[in-house]
Amino acid sequence: MAARDYTDQDKSEDVKVLHSMGYAQELERRLSRFSNFAVSFSIICILSGGINSLAQATSGAGGIGVGVGWLVGCFVSLVFAVAMSQISSAYPTAGGLYHWGSILGNRGTGWVTAWLNLLGLITVLGAINVGTWTFFMGAFGPTLGIEGTLTDQMIFLIIITGGQALINHLGIKLTARLTDFSGYLIFFGAILIAVVCLASAESWDVSRLFTFHNYSGEAGGNVWPSVSNAWVFALGLLLPIYTITGYDASAHTSEETIKAASSVPRAMVMSVVWSALFGYLFLASFVLMIPNMDEAAKQGWNVFFWAFDQRVNPVVKEIVYLVVFVAQLLCGLATVTSASRMIFAFARDGGLPASKALSKVSPTYRTPVAAIWTGATLAVLFVWGSSVVSVAGTSAYTIVVSCTVIFLFISFTFPITLGLLAWGTPKWDKMGPWNMGRGVFTIFAVLSILSMILIFVIGVQPPNDWALYITVGFFILTAIVWFAFERNRFQGPPIGEIVAARQAAIKAAEQAVGESH
Repeated sequence: MAARDYTDQDKSEDVKVLHSMGYAQELERRLSRFSNFAVSFSIICILSGGINSLAQATSGAGGIGVGVGWLVGCFVSLVFAVAMSQISSAYPTAGGLYHWGSILGNRGTGWVTAWLNLLGLITVLGAINVGTWTFFMGAFGPTLGIEGTLTDQMIFLIIITGGQALINHLGIKLTARLTDFSGYLIFFGAILIAVVCLASAESWDVSRLFTFHNYSGEAGGNVWPSVSNAWVFALGLLLPIYTITGYDASAHTSEETIKAASSVPRAMVMSVVWSALFGYLFLASFVLMIPNMDEAAKQGWNVFFWAFDQRVNPVVKEIVYLVVFVAQLLCGLATVTSASRMIFAFARDGGLPASKALSKVSPTYRTPVAAIWTGATLAVLFVWGSSVVSVAGTSAYTIVVSCTVIFLFISFTFPITLGLLAWGTPKWDKMGPWNMGRGVFTIFAVLSILSMILIFVIGVQPPNDWALYITVGFFILTAIVWFAFERNRFQGPPIGEIVAARQAAIKAAEQAVGESH
């Protein structure tokens, strides 16, 4: 449904909800339900994480890592999406997780949630664009004669991240058109890869999808160290868990979405469902096409290109590569949108250094320009810093990406847990229009907490065991900063009399604008 199909009354109701929470309508509200869905669907981008992280399954437990592991991991992500959708319907604001953590808990829990989510979004933007660079090199690097040095990588990242920021700078209308296109492109790309793989396979041995083999260690190109059968399957769950994330973007763009209280939660859940289904379609087809699983496992991170070189017509192969590359570029574009809205929302309440500048909205483009360029710059700096550092022989980048997954899912778990405790109290006494009932929310909230424990345990296993120390260090550092500085300074989202004062200021500003015209 296009934005023009909505009425002015729909927009007016959204603005009233936003005003009731003490915020003015500064961003441009023009995202339809599909556009809001497309932002999350584009960030999830099964053609990005599903391909660039494929070796976590094929060099882990083999075919069953996709045939069963993908479904298990996707269910974990769905659990979080369902629980968060219920909260997003009640509190449809930009920087959703930060507000939920504050409203359902207190200033401190909101502040920690904001930093967890913000760090996760910045580092995942870097991870996505590095994945795009890696894919670009595997697909086109040899043909173009690019050596792939660190300098080449940084030039590439600066160009594409800068382009993604510029498009976001120029307004949500242009960004929405491209992310809408991205949504259709991902559907098309998944079907295209599935058809190409099935047509190129010698046979369709479906049993391969349910056959287990421990490829950890040298047998799997050292993607994973040698571990037990149970652990190699569990580690492979990082493929779907890392891929199926980013659906919180629907909440971050709430203030730009029409009928947000119903559109956002639906988009959040359906972006996970459709990503899971179409991801399974093309990944299962890919496994069926692989000439030999033992040889595929040895290829490690190069397995996608190796299999296509073995089986697929060169012209068809290049077409597939081009579709995937464009989808990955648009994945980064949507991630800039999500990260910048989180920065804007947190800065609007004074939660960041230089908050006054970061919370400004361009009167021309109705976008948080400073927040956009700050998020893009930090992502590039993160990649550069982690690319030149190693920890105990393991790339710091790899370790921090593992932390990214942990930080993002903890930032999901905080408001979900607080919502479980707050429901029925004055903090949360009314569900939004997306209402699945208290019983359903309780079940999925508990499952989210259990899933977070699973993700944390898997995420700190070798070779990413340093992620444990980084995560613990983060919480120690934030505790010191909060109690030493922020507890007495940071006020959090407006509540009580502050909301009333802001509402009066908003009304006065609107009247002044009306009189000037």
